[in-house]
Amino acid sequence: MISRYTRPEMGRIWEDQNRYAKWLEVELAACEAMAEEGLIPRDALQTILEKADFSVDRILEIEAQTKHDVIAFLTNVEEYVGPDSRFIHMGLTSSDVLDTSLALLLKEAMEMIIGDVRDIMAVLKKRAMEHKKTVMIGRSHGIHAEPITFGLKLALWYAEMERNLTRLTDAKDVISCGKLSGAVGTFANVSPGVEALACEKLGLKPAPISNQIVQRDRHAQYFTSLAVLAGTLEKIAVEIRHLQRTEVLEAEEPFSKGQKGSSAMPHKKNPIGSENISGLARLVRSNSLAAMENMALWHERDISHSSVERVIGPDSTILADYMLKRLTRLLKGLVVHPERMMENLNRTRGLIFSQQFLLALARKGIERQKAYVMVQRNAMKVWEEKRDFKDLLLKDPEIGRYLNAQEIGAVFDLGYHLKHVDDIFERVFGNRS
Repeated sequence: MISRYTRPEMGRIWEDQNRYAKWLEVELAACEAMAEEGLIPRDALQTILEKADFSVDRILEIEAQTKHDVIAFLTNVEEYVGPDSRFIHMGLTSSDVLDTSLALLLKEAMEMIIGDVRDIMAVLKKRAMEHKKTVMIGRSHGIHAEPITFGLKLALWYAEMERNLTRLTDAKDVISCGKLSGAVGTFANVSPGVEALACEKLGLKPAPISNQIVQRDRHAQYFTSLAVLAGTLEKIAVEIRHLQRTEVLEAEEPFSKGQKGSSAMPHKKNPIGSENISGLARLVRSNSLAAMENMALWHERDISHSSVERVIGPDSTILADYMLKRLTRLLKGLVVHPERMMENLNRTRGLIFSQQFLLALARKGIERQKAYVMVQRNAMKVWEEKRDFKDLLLKDPEIGRYLNAQEIGAVFDLGYHLKHVDDIFERVFGNRS
């Protein structure tokens, strides 16, 4: 199911072929840096660059015996290179290769996710402009509050997605960090200069200090940024689910020709895409907790984080890519019902203007609590007797002493609530709106 919406490239990042290719990339960058420092003969480097290769099947065959993936990889590379392979991995420890290559993988994945975020932002902006003046009721606690526009709701999501873009970009920068500092980070067998040169060739920054590994606060920030992103996607999905409820029905997911909603009830059109996103957000959030648990390791390193990252690296990035793609498609095709929005807005017979009426009385010099009682007693009649709020106010003799019919009617102007929509759009989109 997920693969239908996930670009093949995102899954490909985590396949063995690409993972080992990144390992080889790190090893070759280290060899080039050592050659520049005069530690490897130039002719040996040339042989290594020309012959170095690997076979996934052969690595797995060797690993079945060695029970060590990096040794299996190096053994296979040696089979291709020959005697000059003695210069490969010289002075390095496994984590030099694993952590530096993981940075390359996470960076590559994040670049795709950032592209996805830009895509969904473009859709949100387009739909926000489309519905800038589409009036609907705003709700607090699930109860009708005051009028807004559907465009404002979309603009709110856009602004939050813009903050996600900043967080994800920062996370990509923080994770783009390598290390070739050896078994405990002291550079006993490889100099800081070699590390700096190799990282530069790989497009990474060298860690200012490390022990055997790059410190996992970097990874925790990365996966937490994905969790916050997933929270935003779920937030949008939950709102769509509420808007599609039969009693509301102000917006609904696209329903394609031939699609079926229920095996038992032919009338059903269910918000399955949004529900799917809500469920997957739980996984991305839980993975971020696992990443934070990885921060505390024994002394200069233990291996407890490794098994976790083999799961959460692929899972969280693939899920984020999938969720973004699916929600983008959903928002593009989202069916909006402006007439239903107006119908629902009028469902409370004018009660949504109660605050404006309270303010109108206050402007006449009436003490706020007294004005509150005057408005509330009429509002309760609307709930209890299903009468029109405006009619009740016009017939209230006490209110009539302060406001005439024209002044009461003016309170029920929708434009009062929407007069700053353009200002809000200017804040969110700038003069691009």
